Formats: sequence, C-alpha cells, structure tokens
Amino acid sequence: MNRKTIYLAGGCFWGMQKYFDQFNGVENTEVGYANGPEQAPSYEDVCGSSGHAETLRIEYDADVITLTQLLKYYFMVIDPLSVNRQGNDRGIQYRTGIYYTEEEQLPEIRAVYDAEEEKAGAKLAVELMHLQNFFPAEEYHQKYLDKNPAGYCHIPRSYFTLE
Repeated sequence: MNRKTIYLAGGCFWGMQKYFDQFNGVENTEVGYANGPEQAPSYEDVCGSSGHAETLRIEYDADVITLTQLLKYYFMVIDPLSVNRQGNDRGIQYRTGIYYTEEEQLPEIRAVYDAEEEKAGAKLAVELMHLQNFFPAEEYHQKYLDKNPAGYCHIPRSYFTLE
C-alpha cells in the first residue's frame, strides 16, 4: 500500500467524512480541527471562533485513488468562491482549505487548484497551505451522519452513493 494523507476543510466535517468514506482507496478518515491556535480546542471553542477550520483527515492508498481524483471529488461538493460559508453553515470554522504535509504533493494540488480557479474565472477562497496543526474532534463527531442519518449537511445526500 502506498499510504498518503491529505487534510480537506469543506464546511461541516460531518458530510465531508460521509462523502469521502465511499471512495475506493480511502483507507481511513477522521474529523477534526485544523490550522488554528496551537492548542486543542473543544467543539464549543471552534463554534466560538477559535480560528480552527472543521477539517477531514483522509488517509488514502495512492495506488488506488490519486490525490488529483480526491481533489476533483472535493471541488464537486464545495463552493470554492464562498468565504467562511458552505450551505447554511457560516463562520470561520466553515472555511475551505487544502492542507498538505508533504511538499511533493504541492505540484499535483496546484494543478487541480489552478484548473478550478480558471474554471471559476475568479480567485478561489480555498486556502492552500501546509498543515499547521490538526486536533481530532470529539468522538461523537466521528462518523456522525452514520450515527445520525437525519443530520444536516450541505452536501446533497445523493452524493453519498456515487461509487
């Protein structure tokens, strides 16, 4: 297995996890809080504008699914021009971002990012930066929509069964 990791902030992390869990090659996902102050926040802290983004950590087998494929799926379910908002969720914690940990990922990320920016015809509001920190969210947030199928999500439910 060629295990790699990428961190994606795309609004509410419940739907992001449910969405990415369906794809062959995605080995593990975990929701958490990224790129805020260097201390582990609670969900209440994040909702109170701690500066962290609700983020999904994705471990994937790069021999089965490429980073380019993952990013194309990502752009299918976000509004890349929206600042601090996805669907009905508003606030800095709902900002969008692609956070990487390996410099060799950057050219592939940049190629997809630039193509999306050209398609949009405007500068994207999606942060593209090295991961500063990631703190796993509380257990009740993990696989939330599996435990609470009626929970709110900005991603259309039909997108949870693409594969």
